[in-house]
Amino acid sequence: MKTISLTYPLPKDLPPVPCAVALGYFDGVHIGHRRVIQKAIDTAKANGWKSAVMTFDPHPREVLGQTGYSQYLTPLPEKLEQLERMGVDLVYVVRFDISFAAVYPEDFIEECLLPLGCRHVVVGFDYTFGYRGMGTAQTLQELARGRYGVDIVGPVNRLGEKVSSTVIREYLHHGDVEQTRHLLGRPYKIRGEVVHGDKRGRTIGFPTANVRVSSPYLIGKNGVYGVRFTVGEKVYQGVMNVGIKPTFELEKKEKSLEVHIFDFEREIYGEEVEVEFMFFIRDEQKFSGVEALIAQIQQDVRVAKQKFAEGNA
Repeated sequence: MKTISLTYPLPKDLPPVPCAVALGYFDGVHIGHRRVIQKAIDTAKANGWKSAVMTFDPHPREVLGQTGYSQYLTPLPEKLEQLERMGVDLVYVVRFDISFAAVYPEDFIEECLLPLGCRHVVVGFDYTFGYRGMGTAQTLQELARGRYGVDIVGPVNRLGEKVSSTVIREYLHHGDVEQTRHLLGRPYKIRGEVVHGDKRGRTIGFPTANVRVSSPYLIGKNGVYGVRFTVGEKVYQGVMNVGIKPTFELEKKEKSLEVHIFDFEREIYGEEVEVEFMFFIRDEQKFSGVEALIAQIQQDVRVAKQKFAEGNA
């Protein structure tokens, strides 16, 4: 897969590549997004073109001042990996800034889509583009004038509701990572580096790996989760506490991610790891003392191991 970073206005010497392109931000690359992207892939293959995705960075809503969009379900490196796994040939990453936000729908088509060699466009039914979102999927059809084809993909429903990045974000905020997994089509995951912490876990019999995320992932509800932990090529099970450790911390309010890995002993400071959220166990809470905390962690581990044994892995 080839990734091409672009800024508006596009360079004049960019060679056009006949392609079918899926348009969208695609945060999460969830099962609804995948239907749009797969349609572009299938159309490209049927016509001997390249399959392409045009996405944007940073999130348009963040640039336009909407709160809550500085963290992502799939930061750009993760999004690109998901697209490559799907078999996309080309990804155009367009920098979204104030000047690009001011481009009218007609100009976006004439100055961005057509110069790239776009022969076919695939969008979701609710896709909007251009100045103040004035362009819609129907606008793409109206302005095509025989120069490109358009497919509009309808909503994808799962368990009675429309799949969307907004819904997935809501589930994460409530700790419902199992529902999130259904809508993504895979477990929600983060990546990061194992860093030194306060080493308190090992003093109470539950050593932890402190994970510093490598990108601005959306980290959901504080609490304890059952997780899969990948380091190197090996996958382990464990429990992760997300939060501020209220039993010990008096001033520090920065959220931390600490994983107690089952049946694991080696040092992994400085190594890149992946953590998949498999199920929610309980809310974060403040305990009366260390003994109460130890008893609760023992219970958390028992619950997690039981759920993993039941197939939640």
